[in-house]
Order: sequence, then C-alpha cells, then structure tokens
Amino acid sequence: MTQLHRRYHITTFGCQMNKADSERMAGILDKMGLEHSDDPNCADIILYNTCTIRDNAEQKVYSYLGRQAKRKHEHPNLTLIVSGCVAQQEGEQLLRRVPELDLVMGPQHANRLEDLLTQVFDGNQVVATEPIHIIEDITKPRRDSAVTAWVNVIYGCNERCTYCVVPNVRGTEQSRTPEAIRAEMEMLGEEGYTEVTLLGQNIDAYGRDLPGVTAEGRHQHTLTDLLYFVHDVPGIERIRFATSHPRYFTERLIRACKELPKVCEHFHIPFQSGDNDVLKAMARGYTQQKYCRIIDKIRTYMPDASISADAIVGFPGETEEQFENTLKLVEEIGFDQLNTAAYSPRPGTPAALWENQLSEEVKRDRLQRLNHLVSIKAAERSERYLGRIEEVLVEDCNPKDPSQVMGRTQGNRLTFFAGDIEALKGKIVKVKITEARAFSLTGESLAMAAIGSSSKC
Repeated sequence: MTQLHRRYHITTFGCQMNKADSERMAGILDKMGLEHSDDPNCADIILYNTCTIRDNAEQKVYSYLGRQAKRKHEHPNLTLIVSGCVAQQEGEQLLRRVPELDLVMGPQHANRLEDLLTQVFDGNQVVATEPIHIIEDITKPRRDSAVTAWVNVIYGCNERCTYCVVPNVRGTEQSRTPEAIRAEMEMLGEEGYTEVTLLGQNIDAYGRDLPGVTAEGRHQHTLTDLLYFVHDVPGIERIRFATSHPRYFTERLIRACKELPKVCEHFHIPFQSGDNDVLKAMARGYTQQKYCRIIDKIRTYMPDASISADAIVGFPGETEEQFENTLKLVEEIGFDQLNTAAYSPRPGTPAALWENQLSEEVKRDRLQRLNHLVSIKAAERSERYLGRIEEVLVEDCNPKDPSQVMGRTQGNRLTFFAGDIEALKGKIVKVKITEARAFSLTGESLAMAAIGSSSKC
C-alpha cells in the first residue's frame, strides 16, 4: 500500500444488497490499513457503489463522478472506483465516458477489491465485470450499525422480469452454504449484534443451486431449512429476511415464521402490479389472485403480521383500468409500507425496447395517486398500535430530537421514545405506543413510566 493512499470514502446508492456489499468492501479497505473518511474531498480513494434500477440513481452517479474527475486533475494520486450495477452494466464504456476512473468492478467482484486495487496501484486501469463464482468472503465487514447487520445468503438472480436489469448486472444465483451463514451470524452474536437481516435479491430461491434432494423430492436446502438451522445462534434475538418473490413463497415458510420466535412477523413481498395482464407482460410468474392468497395465508397464521411490498406504475402499455387494479389491491390488502416507483426503461431489458411507453406526465400522475393511497392505508394500519405495548429494539438517537432514541418494533415500525442512548442501544425495550403516524410511532418506555410514577409518590 503506497503512503499516498491513506483514507477512503464510499458512497452507496440503491438497495440493501448494495449496502451489504459496501460494508464488505469497507472491511477490506480497513484490513488494508486505510482510514475511513466521511468527507469525500478528504479521501484518497473514492468508491461509488452504484445502482441501475432507476435512471435518476444512475445519473446521480455521473454527477458525483464529474466532480471527483475534476478534482483528480489537481490531485493525480486520487483513486476513483465505480462498483456495483452501473459498473457491471457499462463496463469499459465507463472508462470512455470518464477516463479518470481507475477501477470499474461489478457486484460479483466485491470480495476481490484488494487484489484489484493492487493492480491499480501498479499503474493499471482495471475493468472487472466478467462472470465469476463468488468466493466465500472471510473479511470482516465494516458495519454501519452496532445493533443490526446484513448477512448475504444468496447472490444474483435467475428471474427474467422484463423491466429488471438485476440478472444482467448481478449474475446468476449463487447460494452460500448454511454453515458459512451460521458462522457469520455466530460472529455477529459474539460481537453484540441483536438483529440480523438475511439478504437475497430473490431470497426464496435460496438453496436451489446447492446439492441434495429430500425424500419428499424438494431441495435439501431452502430458506425455510436455513431459518431452522440458524434460529438458535446465541446473541441474535431477531431475524428478518428480504426480498421475497411471490412465485416461490410457500406455506411451509409461513409456518416456520410462525413457529420460530426469533423470526420477525414482517414480510416484504413485492407485487409490482395488481393487474394480471401487466404481471404477465412483466414476466413475474404469478397472478394477482395468487398474491392475495399468500397474504391471506400469512394473516391466517399471523393476523398481526406486517406486510410491505414494491410496486411499479406506468409500465409500458398499462391502461388506466389496469392501474386502478393496482389501487384496488392496495386498498384491499392495506400494506404497512409500500415502496413505489414510476417505470424507468433500463438498458438491456426487453420492456425498454417496447413502443408502448407511457408519457412521464402519466407516470407522475399515477405515482402521486398511488402514494396518496399508500399513506392513507399505512396510517390506518398504524392505528392498531395505539395503546399497545410493543418491544422496540433501540438502534440509535432520534436525529431530530437528541432526547429521544429510535428503534423498530418486531413488525418493522420505526418508533421513537424518550431515553438515554448510551444505556439503551442494542436493547429490546417495552414501549407503550401513544402516537401513530403513517410510517412511524411514538411511545413511552414502561421502565421510564415506572420511574415517573415512583417519583410522584
């Protein structure tokens, strides 16, 4: 490591998978002896971990890159890296667009960062986007939280949704072994982490590429089997998983979530559209009716379970009636949270080439109408918490009110209450909910309430 490269800065765009990759790469840079800098202008290595799901995220990357490329002319020892999905999508074209770049690396190469940087420091301009088998990462990630942690269980995606670029940029499915996943969780438990979120672009597909078949004829390794395998890891009190695909979501998985007390009753299952013809055009592999049956089954086993999802409006050819079917689905199910987006044509996807694209005006209008309904339904769902006692895992201070701490209920509702972060961080606290908003709650710690009552006596 040359003495000219002492500090690094990582900017992360996009999904939880990207955040997990950034933590792993930060861990590699720490191991190499670099120091983290919150200010990119004080860093010698700038890494942009990019997302290509939406065009606005991609354009933001180029804006950031432009500023740092100008800086490099004044500081030639600055190292510029683009990783993630834009890097995989653009490859060598990125070097032609931004010749100041030193390293372009796809998501599958995150674990190879040290080797790739060594080539850069030897004077090479490097592009690493070829498909590879992901090597098990033994580097300790630099976690952004001391309470909750991401754990990748499956990389890549074999689905071919007509709007989605993920299979092109993250490669085919590669599952980690149950033993490797458990070992990482055991390490996290020993280090004091309380909650783990198991991550996969299509997490229900976990294990399909691993060897073994049961006597019943199913894969020996599934997400359900993994949950049973890791459930008793010492120190880990909460387990979540994301993101699920309706095509593979099973009743056996739902029963496991009911039976295993550490698994949170919160399910993130994107539906994308409430219209069957649009779903068919998207190549999603299920119908609106099947999606509703999944939600009904979850609520049969766990009536209070929180349901969140993703939805796209303005898909090519979507009629007003088809969009209204999405509104009807949101109205009927009543999601606790819904991530919404207007359709954005992505390079290399079939839908981007279709001639029946909708205008930006229509997409904006539909997105606004959907978001309005989402807020109404989420507020209605929040009302059920009023007066209840919820267990809240304290993660940090409320950035807007230092006298409050914030954390999440088992159902993933962000919750604020008065408390000392030094005493409560990482602890699960019983909180009586006093205020309910669409996407967050406010309450009072029962311990604090008891102290207040005692002081009046």
